[in-house]
Formats: sequence, structure tokens, C-alpha cells
Amino acid sequence: MLKRLRRKFIAIVMVLVGVVLVAVLGSSFYGTYRTQRSLVDDSLRMSLSNPYGPFAMQTPQDDMIGEFWDSFDDGDDDDWLDEQDDDWPDEMIDHGEGRGGLPGLFMLIDDQGIVIETNSAPVNLDSDTIRSVVSDVLEHGDSEGYDTSFHVAWLSEKTQAGTRLAIVDTSSVDTLLAEQGRTSVIIVLCTMLAFFAISSLLATWALHPVETAWEQQRRFVSDASHELKTPLAVILANVQILQREEGLSDDARRWVDSTADEANQMKELVNDLLQLARSDESAAGTMSMRSEDFDLSEMVEGACLEFDAVAFEHKCQLECEVVEGIHLKGDPDWMERLVRILIDNACKYGAENTAITVRLAQEGAHTRLSVNNMGNPIDPEDLPHVFERFYRSDKARSRSGEGGFGLGLAIAKGIAEAHGGTIAVTSSAESGTTFTVKL
Repeated sequence: MLKRLRRKFIAIVMVLVGVVLVAVLGSSFYGTYRTQRSLVDDSLRMSLSNPYGPFAMQTPQDDMIGEFWDSFDDGDDDDWLDEQDDDWPDEMIDHGEGRGGLPGLFMLIDDQGIVIETNSAPVNLDSDTIRSVVSDVLEHGDSEGYDTSFHVAWLSEKTQAGTRLAIVDTSSVDTLLAEQGRTSVIIVLCTMLAFFAISSLLATWALHPVETAWEQQRRFVSDASHELKTPLAVILANVQILQREEGLSDDARRWVDSTADEANQMKELVNDLLQLARSDESAAGTMSMRSEDFDLSEMVEGACLEFDAVAFEHKCQLECEVVEGIHLKGDPDWMERLVRILIDNACKYGAENTAITVRLAQEGAHTRLSVNNMGNPIDPEDLPHVFERFYRSDKARSRSGEGGFGLGLAIAKGIAEAHGGTIAVTSSAESGTTFTVKL
């Protein structure tokens, strides 16, 4: 229980920290993204409205006359793109109006795709990229676009003179966003690792009083159960002597028999409390249980054979579907107690003239044991509590003359967890009540 509580504490802290980190860094990244996109959009609009601000107009050379996608594919590496001024800085430049931005390549293209005018902006774009942009604009009618794979953005407008096109190299913007994204991921991972270590220490510190109280309670239950065994044994021995007396009156014999019944019930309760204490200690690692290989299939079949008469008394039919040869490593006495608890519980609460089905199968690396009985379903509000100690539901777990102490399923849960497994229950009127143990 304490391990689960510690894991929940750590999980809650990690989720809260993760949500805050993602929110803060995500907002920062989104702000940067919007700023950079605004920079690109402003640069494109500026290139269209004032294409020759700091740049001299460049008259198309002979190799640019004709179709645009042909003018840049002449096989000559010394085309007009390579003749731009290499002295222009790579960072932001001024467009002549005191506003920073990215250099934009301006082009005026007529309806036949012939380049009429360009500027001399120092953009680092290859011919294939420009050809692809112009093709999208002229053939597909795209008025704007942003392609992160080619690191380019464009904006176009149609005029009487032709199509005005502005193209901006977004390599610096995309690189900045990618770098911030990587940095944010690294920050999240490092922070989560640091908070995992911190939350682990905090969980240990915060749960130390609870762990101490739980250990004291567990030790008290174990010690009290041990101490009660001796006087109970004496009481039962004395009662048995009295029961063998032939001179007792009928009234006295009824009192002795009643005392014997109550003492036997108290003995069962003490044994259950001892079993719970031992399973708690084993699950907590403070006590080592037996660990040996045994045939679980044979154990389940033997328990089914033993409870066949019990099921018959309750006018039920016990069906056993067991895969042969399933072995388990653990404490065979404890596991036999678990199997017996589940089958006995199904026999007690199964409806008359119905089948009680016990299944044992191997599912990958897990062993699955399920016990199903038809009868009054457990109320949904009671399902989360059926494995709690001393918990009893009037509808699902009480039956005249057969109600127990409310410890059987708690013991079964403790045994399953001590063996590193889990136990769960489902209940409905259609499919009945099914207890499932996975080991």
C-alpha cells in the first residue's frame, strides 16, 4: 500500500511539473513562432511594396529571357544568383524605412512567365527552389506560401503589369525555431529528471510518519494474534474436555457447545489476522516467504474436486477449466489458501442451479486464474471496496448463516500482491461476478 501511495505522490508531482513546464515553454515557443512569422510576413509585404529600397533594380540578363523555369536551368553555375553582392550580411537588414526584416527577392513576371524585373536582394536561394515557387504561383494560383522543407516563403499579387512576387529565405527563422524547440525539449527532460529525484525524496520524507504508523499497526496485529493463540488453545482444550463429560445437563451442554463454536470462530479470525500480517510483511519486503516451484494446475484441480461437494450443497455445479502443466514459484500454502478463498466465496454467493466456473490459463508471461459465479451482482459502489479488510456489503457479501469476518478477499489480495501479482473483480447481472488473479 505504501509503495502505491509513494508512486501516486511522485506521479502527481511529475504531472503537475510537466504541465507547467509544457505550458510555459510552449507559450514561449509559440510567441517566438508568431514573432518570426510576423517578421517573415512583414518582409514579404515590404518587398512587394518597396522592392528596390536598398537594392538597385537589375535588368534581366539574356539567360533570363523566356520561360522562368527555363531561364534558371542553363547548366551554367555562374548564373545571376551567384553574381549577387556577397558583402550583404546574413542577419536582418533594413528596407529603407527604418524597419528590420529579411531580404526579399522581388520579381515581376508577365502572363507568359517571362521575367520582366528583379531586384538585387542578397537571398540564398537555388534555382530549383525559385522555379518551384514560381510554378506554384503561375500554374496553381497560390498567392502565398511557406515551405519549411525548402526554407522559403513567398507572397504574390496580380497587377496590370504582371504578377509581382516576393520570395524570402527563411533558413535563419527555421533554424532559430528548431533550436528553440530542441532546447525546450532538453529543458523539459532535465527538469523532469531533477523533479523526479526531488519528488522521490519528498515522498520518502512525507510518508515516513505514515510508514511508521503502518508498521506499528502491522506489528501490533501480528503480535496480538500470536498472543491470542495460546489462550484460545487452552479454551478449546478445556471446552473439548467438558464436551466429553457424560454428566452434563442439556442446558450446560448447550452452553459448552456455544462456547466451543465461538472459540472456533475466534481461532479462525486470529488465523486470518496472522495471514494478513504475514502477507503485508512479505509484500513490504520485511519478511521472506517460501519460494519453491509447484504445480498450480494440480493445486487448482484439487481445490475444485474438494469444493465440488460444497457447490452441490448450494445447488450449484462446479466447472473446472484448467490448462495442465502450469507451474509457479512461490509459497504453495499461501497460493492454496488464495484458490480456496475464491472458490469458497463463489460457492457461498452463487445462485441456485447455476454454474461456478474456475479457469486457469497461461497468457504470455502471466498466469491467469479466474473464478466466476452467477448470482446477485455486487453493487458498483461496493466494487472498489470488496478487498478492504472487514468490509461487507449487505447485498453482495452477506448471507444469512454464511457471513464471514470480511477478511477472506483481503487475504486473497495480500497473497496475490506478495507473489507480485494482482487481483481484480467485475460484476454484472449478465456475466456474473468474476474474480481474476494475474501472477
